[in-house]
Amino acid sequence: VRIIVDMIEFCTQHAPRFHPVSISGYHIREAGSTAVQEVAFTLADGLGYVEAAIARGLAVDDFAPRLSFFFNLHNDFLEEIAKLRAARRLWARLMRDRFGAKNPRSLMLRTHAQTAGCSLTAQQPVNNVVRVAIQALAGVLGGVQSLHTNSMDETLALPSENAAMVALRTQQIIAEESGVTNTVDPLGGSYAIEALTNRIEAEAEDYIQQIDRMGGIVRAIELGFPQQEIAEAAYRFQRQLDRREKVMVGVNRYQTDDTPSIDLLRIHADVEETQVARVRAFKAARDQPCVAARLAEVRQACRDGANLMPVLITAVKDGVTLGEVCDVYRDEFGVYRDPAWL
Repeated sequence: VRIIVDMIEFCTQHAPRFHPVSISGYHIREAGSTAVQEVAFTLADGLGYVEAAIARGLAVDDFAPRLSFFFNLHNDFLEEIAKLRAARRLWARLMRDRFGAKNPRSLMLRTHAQTAGCSLTAQQPVNNVVRVAIQALAGVLGGVQSLHTNSMDETLALPSENAAMVALRTQQIIAEESGVTNTVDPLGGSYAIEALTNRIEAEAEDYIQQIDRMGGIVRAIELGFPQQEIAEAAYRFQRQLDRREKVMVGVNRYQTDDTPSIDLLRIHADVEETQVARVRAFKAARDQPCVAARLAEVRQACRDGANLMPVLITAVKDGVTLGEVCDVYRDEFGVYRDPAWL
C-alpha cells in the first residue's frame, strides 16, 4: 500500500507528466474468483489506496481522477457486461458518499480489461479465438476504455505472430465492423442486464461492508479473507467442471483425439544467453560508486518512510536495475507470505 500511495502522491504532484495509477483485479479473477468477488475485492483495494492517500494529506479530487482499474473478461457474456456496469456505478457512489468527491472525474471508473487467460484451453486451441471474441465484445459493451485480447495459443507457448495478429484483428473487427461502439451503453435498459447489474452491485457491496467491519482491505488480507473466498470459489468451479455441471468445450465435452495443429512460437536458448550477456555488459559499464550511492538512497528512503518515487527515478536513470531495487525492498520490507496458506 505504501508504495502505491507513493506513486499516487508523486503522480499527483507531477501531473500531467505521469500516467494514472492502475488498480488491478485481473489476477483476482485469474485465481478463480467469481465476477462479484472480482468487483468487490478490486474496488476494496481501490478504497484502501484512497484512504491511505487521504491519510497522507492528499485531497481526494486532486488524485482520484488519475486512478484507473484493470478487470478480467470471462466467458459469461451477460454477466461480464453487467459486472463492468455494476463496478462503475458502485465506485462512483463510494467516491461520492464515502469520500465526498466533487469532481465528476473522481467518480469515473477508468477501466482497462483483458480477456481471461484462465478460460483458454490447450485442447482445440482454435476454439480460443471464439472465446476471446465473445469476451472482448462483452468488455466493449460493458464500457471499457482500453482492451487487451489474448492469443489462441497462450496455453501452449508465447503467442506466435499469426495468433497475435488474429487477436489484434478481433479488436479491430469489433471496433470497425460491428457497430457496437456507436452507442453508449447499448444494452442499458435490458431487463437481463439491469437485473444482473443490480445483483452484482448489491453482492459486491455486501463484501465491501464485510471488509469494512474487519478494518479495511489490508486487515482483511492479513486475515486471509479474500484469499480464502477466492480459493473456495475456484474449488467450486473446478468441481462443477468435473461433474460437467459447467461445460468447457473440448475439455469436458465435445472432446476429440486430435493434437493441436497450430504453429507455435519457439524461443531458442540463445536468446537467454544474449540477454544475460547484455545485462552483464550493462552493469560492467556503469558508474559503480554512483549505483551504490543511489541504492543507499533508496534504502534510506525505505527506512525513513519518505516517498520512494523521486529516488527511484533518479536511481534507474543512473543505471540501477529493477532487480537491485527489489533486493533492497526485500531487505527492508521482508517477503510477503500469504496467511491463508500457513
